Amino acid sequence: MFLCQQVRYYSITGDYCFHVTDMMKGTTMTLQDSTALVTGASRGLGRAIAEELARRGARVVLTARGEDQLTRVVDGIRHQGGQAWGLASDVGAPETANTLAAAAATFAGPVDLLVNNASTLGAVPLPLLLDLPGAVLERPLQVNLLGPFRLTRAVVGPMVLRGRGTVINISSDAAVEAYPNWGGYAASKAALDHLTRTWAVELQGTGVRFFAVDPGEMATRMHAAAIPDADPSTLQEPRDVARRLLTLITDPGKTSGSRHTARTLEVS
Repeated sequence: MFLCQQVRYYSITGDYCFHVTDMMKGTTMTLQDSTALVTGASRGLGRAIAEELARRGARVVLTARGEDQLTRVVDGIRHQGGQAWGLASDVGAPETANTLAAAAATFAGPVDLLVNNASTLGAVPLPLLLDLPGAVLERPLQVNLLGPFRLTRAVVGPMVLRGRGTVINISSDAAVEAYPNWGGYAASKAALDHLTRTWAVELQGTGVRFFAVDPGEMATRMHAAAIPDADPSTLQEPRDVARRLLTLITDPGKTSGSRHTARTLEVS
């Protein structure tokens, strides 16, 4: 007996329905001439991902809160011959997702790849849960969890209709290991991991794939804020992590919904 599951999505243009069994079952995508949307792209890993995507021929839409730094990164990509656009926004704001998705599609075409990289630690120094007010916890949940959820929801319907697309959610080892003082941040990342798996199960067979990636410890401003006394020689460079992470997009052997650590991914 064959069952056909109907799924309803809401887009910025209205309601539409599709049957997941009617969609193409694509497994990979190419970066050349694709459109990518990268959050938290003004520095660190987000910047490195955006630059690597542009180098490989993708049209890249970058978003971050800091407009000046974002503009410098976009200008740098264009100077190297890449195609890039910058959109200053706060992904933690509830009204951002649909506007950002629409603007990205207007500038560069329908989004083929979404990288939910923007993250915040919340209060620094990181407090114990006992000392963490609920109001302070709200910011990591908005940026690290609800922001990616809203933005994924804004772009994934059109991906399904085209029968292809990839969503990469940047996770953390704190999502699977319990560390003192990291509870608020960890809770947001653990929930993001599970959200990744749920998206993958619900959209299995549509050609849209979802991955969670733990990038590992990197030489970034965020890591320095969290662990100021870390030995710099032990930290990865964001550009090296970016190259590893992007192998997920073109590797047909990677299962949608799977979680990866960047160190285990081979550079393509």
